[in-house]
Amino acid sequence: HVQLVESGGGSVQAGGSPRLSCAPSGLTVKPSCMGWFRQVSGKEREGVAAISPGSGRRYYGDSVKGRFTISQDTSRRAVYLEMNSLKPEDTGMYYCGTDASLNLVVRTSLYCNYNYEGQGTQVTVSS
Repeated sequence: HVQLVESGGGSVQAGGSPRLSCAPSGLTVKPSCMGWFRQVSGKEREGVAAISPGSGRRYYGDSVKGRFTISQDTSRRAVYLEMNSLKPEDTGMYYCGTDASLNLVVRTSLYCNYNYEGQGTQVTVSS
């Protein structure tokens, strides 16, 4: 079955630069997009970044443009999120998503129709 395992979260100081990783397994089809979104306290989940594995095209949410970078390891179908210049308002649970399962779409964000999401990794930014 499909699994997405996120890692790399934790507690960081404002201005820090952690790197999140998403390792997929059991993908039933080749993904046309993978990405990250986050749940910040009191707000709806928002798209952070997405990437099309085939074209390499990347998309970013307005709140992270210029600070976060999504990348991929095509051989492993893994995706990464380099987070720079972190702010306390970046605190939240970060989830990896893909469209490479046989499930129904659960979320559409940054041109990606996610049908599977990981369990998330918490990022806490202190000032």
